[in-house]
Amino acid sequence: MTTAETPVAGRPVLLRGGTVLTMDDNHTVLTEGDVLVVDDRIEAVGGSVDAPDGTQEIDARGGIVMPGMIDTHRHMWQTAMRAYGADWTLTQYFVWYYLEHGKTFRPEDIHAGNLTSAWESLEAGITTTVDWSHGLQSVDHAEAAVDALRSVPGRFVLAYGNIQAGPWEWTAEPSVRAFLERLRDDGQLGLQLAFDVTGDPSFPERAAFEVARELGVGVTTHAGVWGATNDDGIRLMHENGFMTPQNIYVHAATLTEDSYQRIAATGGSVSVSTESEQSAGQGYPPTWQVRKYAIPVSLSQDTSVWWSGDLFSAMRTTLGADRAREHLEAHMKGDTVTHSHLRAEHVVDWATRGGAKAIGRDDLGSLEPGKKADVVLIKNDDSPVSFPLVNPYGHVAFQAQRGDVHTVLVDGRVVKYANKLVGVDLPAVRRSVEATVDFLRGALGDEAWAAGMNPDLPKDEVFDNPYQYTEYKSESTREARGTIFGE
Repeated sequence: MTTAETPVAGRPVLLRGGTVLTMDDNHTVLTEGDVLVVDDRIEAVGGSVDAPDGTQEIDARGGIVMPGMIDTHRHMWQTAMRAYGADWTLTQYFVWYYLEHGKTFRPEDIHAGNLTSAWESLEAGITTTVDWSHGLQSVDHAEAAVDALRSVPGRFVLAYGNIQAGPWEWTAEPSVRAFLERLRDDGQLGLQLAFDVTGDPSFPERAAFEVARELGVGVTTHAGVWGATNDDGIRLMHENGFMTPQNIYVHAATLTEDSYQRIAATGGSVSVSTESEQSAGQGYPPTWQVRKYAIPVSLSQDTSVWWSGDLFSAMRTTLGADRAREHLEAHMKGDTVTHSHLRAEHVVDWATRGGAKAIGRDDLGSLEPGKKADVVLIKNDDSPVSFPLVNPYGHVAFQAQRGDVHTVLVDGRVVKYANKLVGVDLPAVRRSVEATVDFLRGALGDEAWAAGMNPDLPKDEVFDNPYQYTEYKSESTREARGTIFGE
C-alpha cells in the first residue's frame, strides 16, 4: 500500500519508483527504482522489488533516493549561537571562544546546542554527524553533550575535546579517561579524540595520541590552518608514528606537498569545510590540491555560528571553489579549462561514501543490500525546482536544499516524513536554546554581546579615478544641462 501517514516503526518500508543513486562501486543509477528496508538493513535495491506483507510504501516517483549524508566535522555545541559570528574572521572566532567567552558555557548550554544541531542535521538529510565537541571543560559538559545526542534518533560520533586545556592535560584526567572508556564500549555512539597539533618541537600532544592509541580510536585534528597549524605538526605526527587511517585532517588548506604525501601514504582523509575555508581564512579550500595525491575526502559544515548546517551548501560551494581555482590556475598560464575535473557526482560521493570511509563505517554511505538503512528521499512536489529531473547528481549538488528532503531513515527508522521531522518537540528545543542565549547574553552584558556580534568594519580604500566621471561633461551634455537648468 501507499500511505500518506508516517510509516509505523517495526514494519518494512519500501521507497517505490524513485531515481536511486546507489553510490556503489559501479556508479549504479536506477530510474524508477525501489529500495526496500527491513528492520535496520537495506533488504533489496532494484526495479519492481517484491515487498513482504505489511510493507509500508513511500511514493518516491519524481524524487531522488540516496544514502544518508555524513558530516565529518561540526562543532554542534556552538549551534546555540546560530549566525552570531556571521561577520567574524578566524581571529575573532579564536578570541571569542578560546580566550574570552568559551569558558562561559555551562553543561546545559552544551546540551542545548547539541540538541538543536542534532535535529538540524536530520532535517537536512544528514544521518551521521561527527560532533567535534571541543567545549567539554569537564565530564559534566561531556555527559550533557552525550545526553543530547542520545535523545535524537540520528547517528553521531562524539569527538571529545577541550579548548580550555592542552590535550596532554585533559586526556590525563582520570574522570575523562573513565568517561572515554565507557563511551568507547558504547554501541550507539562513535568516539574520536579532537585536538590540534601546534608544531611545538617538544611534541606535547604525544600523550593525547597515546591515549587514542590505547583506546583504539581515531584522532580528528584541524590541520593546515593559516596561522594556527602547519606542516610541522604533520611532520611530528608522522615521525612519531601517530598518522593512521583513522585520522581525519580537517581543512588541510595550507599544507605543502610533503604533508599531503604523508597523509596519503598513511591512509588518512581530509574533511573539507568549504564555506568555512572560503570565509574564515584557514586557506583556500584544498580539494584542488588533495585530489593530486589521491587523498580521500569527506565534507563538513564546521559550525552554525557562522554558516549553514546542511551538506547541500557544502557540495555546491566545494564545486564552485574547486572550479574557480582550476580556472584561475589555467588563466595564470594563459590557458582555458575546457573540461572540469571535479564533477557533481564526486561531491555527492564525498557527502556520503566519503564520510563513511572517514569514520570507518563500511556499512554506511551507499544503498546496497545488507548495509545499514540510512536513506534519504529528496522530493518536493510543491516546488517547480523539483522538475525536470535530468541529471540526478547535478540536481542534488546544485538544485536541492533542506526543504526538499522528504523522507529520512536512520537505522531503518523514519525520522523525517512528508518534509517534516518525526517525533520532535521543537517548542521544547527552542525553549532550551533560547534559555542558553539569554544566559550567555546576560553573562557577557549587552555591550560585550553586541560588540562580539558586530566586529569593527575596516575602512575600504577607494582608488583615485583619473577619469573623474562626475566632473566630465561632453559638449552635448553641457548643452542639454544648459537648456534644462539654465546653466
